[in-house]
Amino acid sequence: MFVVEVQTSIDRAPAEVFAFVADQTNAPRWQQGLHEVRRLTPGPIGVGSEHMFVRRFAGRELQAVNRFVRFEPPRIVEFEIPDGWVSGRASYVVESRGAATLLLGRMEFRAAGWGRMLEPLLARVLARDARRDDERLKRLLEQHQDNPVAADPPTAAP
Repeated sequence: MFVVEVQTSIDRAPAEVFAFVADQTNAPRWQQGLHEVRRLTPGPIGVGSEHMFVRRFAGRELQAVNRFVRFEPPRIVEFEIPDGWVSGRASYVVESRGAATLLLGRMEFRAAGWGRMLEPLLARVLARDARRDDERLKRLLEQHQDNPVAADPPTAAP
């Protein structure tokens, strides 16, 4: 198992940052290698919401499903990937820093099969990619200050 943690300061209101990262369909806009995210469950986003995603990694196209296990707008979203080429959990925690936001990301994964031998390498690659992705996210959100970057902030399902 390996853990990757990143943090990024974003000059954007915390509720707007949360709304954008909690809507998983936005992820291909800022996560390199993530080609598609499709919502699998109807209704408002909340605990139990599922998404299918397709990622290109090491020259291969990999598909998996994630499920929200914690959803506390506008502060915390956590999801699990129960199986696939990697399994584990990932979360985003949004903290207010005045008018800006500190976004904390944490990924805790275990590779499947032969991939377990490669976990140290996977950890380094994912840490590097996560830092680059967060910089992309920061640029995306900060360059669109005058426009909303996401629909209304998601609310917890009843």
